[in-house]
Amino acid sequence: MCSDDIAIRVSQLAKCYQIYGNPRDRLKQFVLPRLQRLLGSPARQYFREFWALQGLSFEVRKGETVGIIGRNGSGKSTLLQIICGTVAPTGGKVSIQGRVAALLELGAGFNAEFTGRENVLLTAAVLGFPQQSMQARMAQVLAFSELGDFLDQPVKTYSSGMYARLAFSIAIHVDPDILVVDEALSVGDARFVAKCMRRIKEIQERGATILFVSHDVSSVRTLCQRAIWLDSGQLVEDGEVFPISGKYMEFMLGDDASSAPAQRVEMAGPAPPDAANGKAAGSPENSHGLDNRPVTHWGSHKGLVLAASICNVQGVRKDIIPWGEAMHIIVDVRIPPDVSREQLCIAFSIKDLQGTDLIVSTTYEQSTALPESDRFRVIFRTINHLVSGKYVLVVAVENRFNRSISHYYEYLEGAHYFSSLADERLFGIFHPAIKQLTQST
Repeated sequence: MCSDDIAIRVSQLAKCYQIYGNPRDRLKQFVLPRLQRLLGSPARQYFREFWALQGLSFEVRKGETVGIIGRNGSGKSTLLQIICGTVAPTGGKVSIQGRVAALLELGAGFNAEFTGRENVLLTAAVLGFPQQSMQARMAQVLAFSELGDFLDQPVKTYSSGMYARLAFSIAIHVDPDILVVDEALSVGDARFVAKCMRRIKEIQERGATILFVSHDVSSVRTLCQRAIWLDSGQLVEDGEVFPISGKYMEFMLGDDASSAPAQRVEMAGPAPPDAANGKAAGSPENSHGLDNRPVTHWGSHKGLVLAASICNVQGVRKDIIPWGEAMHIIVDVRIPPDVSREQLCIAFSIKDLQGTDLIVSTTYEQSTALPESDRFRVIFRTINHLVSGKYVLVVAVENRFNRSISHYYEYLEGAHYFSSLADERLFGIFHPAIKQLTQST
């Protein structure tokens, strides 16, 4: 790849922090090892090492939007701080092409005694943005941040949300070649966060390079084409955002389910008959089964979902469903004796390829009584109002304690990839049939 196409190159990056048990150990480390070496004794170490990053390497092309995902403590913030130049690495190298504007932890780079206006000029100067140009854009910064008279108050009087507003407003008005966002928007109100996300997309469309860190996987999938998954300071996976974020969710949610022992349920015996024609599920006649490329598949009892697909009213699996036609979401399951029937629930979701839930329904919400047999079928009937595009079916077998709490016996994202097709162009995402009336007033 041509070096001119690379905005960020990270090579064998490492960062080690010295962790002291108490303040005295810091003083000991400063004085005693020198004395010990002078006396010819081995120098003691009064701290323990914590490697926030270890041998990390990757490249980001110009104009690319990359999501950095991982658990708390995985090294995401340290990585971004090194890229932005606020933290020095212990080893390795970072090469940057272009002006970097960053939204790191709240107030990073701000002088608490300065006013918001003074911090705007200070931050712009640090980034190499001309002061005269920043003065000319001050009204735009004020309008976007919605800080009003607070712009001329010391930032030490700001709330966390006001910090985020000011930091973001500065970052987007210095014409960044590279925009770095590290969870700074999580403290804003919903309306301002939506406003920021729209502006990030505008910056994205102008060709800027974006590094985006968020625990909200749906936001990462919406904004990013690629995801880098870190854990314990090391690279786990790097690739297309949908499969990488799916594996990450599987890993995270799998941790939540680790209290229940993982069990593999053998799918022995004949499959449930098809509701329409009595043929076995998964037979060549209707191909009702599971796609062989699930994005995320986890749970305490994998193997409960025998088949799941989008079908027509005859129960035949369809990879293309015309807009406005009836469709059946058919789920065949096998429930072993050790799975409680008391709060058992079958659920499905239809997502777009960015991972956004578009249609969700469960037998819990519908108060559907499930059969007592170990094998049964659930059919959800609806009309396809999805605009033309590609979608993915998610199915789950849950223990639904209440509306908001559930334990997943099995969660399968990618049970069926399918397309919706309309004869004419439809706008939006979900386009139901709408009747129009006119009245004279």
